[in-house]
Amino acid sequence: MLTGKHILIGIGGGIAVYRVAELVRLLIRQGAEVRCVMTRSACEFVTPLTFEALTGEEVHTELFDLAGERTMGHIQLARWADAVVIAPATANLITKLAYGIADDLLTTIMQVNDNPVLIVPAMNHSMWNSSATQENVEKLKFRGICFSGPEHGELACGEEGPGRLSEPETIIERLLPLISEQNLAGQRWVINAGPTWESWDSVRLLTSRATGTLGSCLAAIASAHGADVTFVAGPGTPETPDSIHRINVESAGEMLTGCREAAKGADLFIASAAVSDFRFSKLITEKLKRGDIEQLQIELTANPDIVATIASPGERPRHVIAFAAESSNHVEHARKKLDRKGVDAIFANDTGNMGSASASGWWITPDQIEQIDPLPKEKIAEKIIEKIMELQQ
Repeated sequence: MLTGKHILIGIGGGIAVYRVAELVRLLIRQGAEVRCVMTRSACEFVTPLTFEALTGEEVHTELFDLAGERTMGHIQLARWADAVVIAPATANLITKLAYGIADDLLTTIMQVNDNPVLIVPAMNHSMWNSSATQENVEKLKFRGICFSGPEHGELACGEEGPGRLSEPETIIERLLPLISEQNLAGQRWVINAGPTWESWDSVRLLTSRATGTLGSCLAAIASAHGADVTFVAGPGTPETPDSIHRINVESAGEMLTGCREAAKGADLFIASAAVSDFRFSKLITEKLKRGDIEQLQIELTANPDIVATIASPGERPRHVIAFAAESSNHVEHARKKLDRKGVDAIFANDTGNMGSASASGWWITPDQIEQIDPLPKEKIAEKIIEKIMELQQ
């Protein structure tokens, strides 16, 4: 979602400036073009050379740089950017922005910037909690400027409280909705993901190799495009942005309950979870000893079919998308599942993709089969969201 986006990073003078280097690296890795503007105070903590090495671009520091003004002056920098991220934002920098003070390159750029702005504060908790800082933050929020953090934790001074710079991944999560078309606004989506656990005794489980990575990517992208997302997550499924309503479950029965309740009146249900087809007929509450299980026979009972239940008349959201992990004859098995379960589309992939960082597969509808070549799961999720948007038209 960041591919080709122009992100201008305004770097303030705080000890957290070193963590902005990781943010820049992650933005570039996800396809963004990044340029940096540093305040004089920021240059006291980290030299511009650090960010020049990361971005391959000149770092801008001075307002009255005649050579810079001829090539990429403050107005051109503002027009170049799709969004501006200010990190770390000190109490001093927040005050200047709140009152429209333009006494250096960064604050002057902000006077002519019409693009989305994300401010990422980092400072001592007493400075953050001061009435002056909070009043200035409210002024900026009233103007439509968004914030990420600060987070609560141990600070550079050794004290503890709200003042830590948000994690780079969190900053990117907050940035994505600001630069993404809100073409899913007003829609309510329900997505399940991850494995389920079916307990045998107090220690042993029946589960799968699924990680829930693709499902969590689907949830994050849909949310970034404006959808109201409920995410029903099995054990070990990756964390999701705060904007997503997350329901953590363990067993297939718990996942069914969570999905049925969340899917009432929803616009879309995506069943990406690798739900256990069976559970143990008898649950043993204590740990079985090895000597007790050498000759033990196990009886399994079929779990309810979550996709078929949600897709049934009376419960069905407007669209239902299923997943089919197959080890052979992928398209053939997926087509049968499409007809049998009454869903709108299926993404068929190979069981070998479980636990991998990449995936491939086939997008299948009643009148379409499109192969999707191997890509990182984030990119696969983007492709699937694009296909769903086409389906909704």
